[in-house]
Amino acid sequence: MGNGRYLIVNIIGIFVFIGVAFLFSKDKKHVDWRSVITMLVINIFLAWFLTGFSIGIDGVKAAAGAFNWMVQISYSGIGFALASWVKVKPMDFVTSSLLPILMIVPLFDILTYIGFLPWLIKWVGRGLAFITRQPKFESFFAVEMMFLGNTEALAVSSLQLKQMKAQRLVTIAMMSMSCVTASILGAYMQMMPGEYVIAAVPINIVNAIIVTIILNPVTVTPEEDTIAKLGGSAQVEENTQTTETSGSEDLAEDQVKADMKPKKEPFFSFLGDSILGAGKLVLIILANVIAFVALAKLIDSCLQLVAPWLTMENILGVIMFPFAWLLGLDVPTAFKFAQFMGTKLVTNEFVVMGKVSPVISTYAPHFKAMLTVFLTSFANLSTTGMIIGAFKGIVDRKKNDVISKNVGYMLLSGVLVSLMSAGIVGLFSW
Repeated sequence: MGNGRYLIVNIIGIFVFIGVAFLFSKDKKHVDWRSVITMLVINIFLAWFLTGFSIGIDGVKAAAGAFNWMVQISYSGIGFALASWVKVKPMDFVTSSLLPILMIVPLFDILTYIGFLPWLIKWVGRGLAFITRQPKFESFFAVEMMFLGNTEALAVSSLQLKQMKAQRLVTIAMMSMSCVTASILGAYMQMMPGEYVIAAVPINIVNAIIVTIILNPVTVTPEEDTIAKLGGSAQVEENTQTTETSGSEDLAEDQVKADMKPKKEPFFSFLGDSILGAGKLVLIILANVIAFVALAKLIDSCLQLVAPWLTMENILGVIMFPFAWLLGLDVPTAFKFAQFMGTKLVTNEFVVMGKVSPVISTYAPHFKAMLTVFLTSFANLSTTGMIIGAFKGIVDRKKNDVISKNVGYMLLSGVLVSLMSAGIVGLFSW
């Protein structure tokens, strides 16, 4: 069928994803449909502006260019220490995508240290709360985790979280599944089209709010609709960004428990801690990628003893196929997309990005745009454990038990947000 019919399926798919969220809603009678419709319109406009309007496209390309410029500068530091790693084509995954993190993470931490990033988060969050009519903290947190990542955002918001009721904490946990970290976008852009990586960030924010207010409607009184005093990331003893792709609950919990310093530490001490944190992040991502790829190969080898065609990707492809088809793809392409979706959910986004990076330019625009957007988040199984571990270090056991009982909702939220974002961007990418 032609693009017109695929577009109709794509549109239907977006409403099916909303319908799935409603089907599993904890309180169907109190879903704020006015806010849902408002935010859906905002996201459709955002997707059109960022991918289909010349000014928006130019802005996204400029932002992607800025990240790539920073990555290129980082190669000077890498080349000084490891010249033989940089002066080769193509560079391997570690050199091209991971080692630049050693410069980019400290750069964003410096922006936090001088107060610029907290100021930006505060005002963008206020604007989002005004437009969406959602509680102030939920809107603030959505913006905060875009820049800082989930465990870092949870850590600096710990005072607020301790004061919130368990039902709202479940919402925050579900939203945490759909975050990215600004400082890691440069790594994504070395493997995937940068303009779609950038476009995915604000679209994920709005969709995270849409999905969570349908899945878990919460009534917030004016007395509860406040934002407690928050600490900046410079006040966290260890940079919790090092757990973004880690599946370790203990590591996340230890970092969230890091002592909050009453005074801003000296700049160079802060910078040293930030660089060490960036180094840990590189090692954690590298360890995860090596382990997950090797384990996937081991599972495939065992499955193929039963049948030569039986692989984990094929199994996941069958499970995720209906959702991929609803994105407006033909059957063979939808199955391929579904395989990537399933692999990302059980491993992480870096595993899939590393696999498709050499051939991403050969994919059709619709497939390429939606795959990039779907992969641009931390939504996977290991992230659920990391978030629960982070909450364990912040709230009491009773509240943490409530969050732990909603692991299924957390994963469902992450999947639906990624599908919604991919589908909305796909409307304007053919």
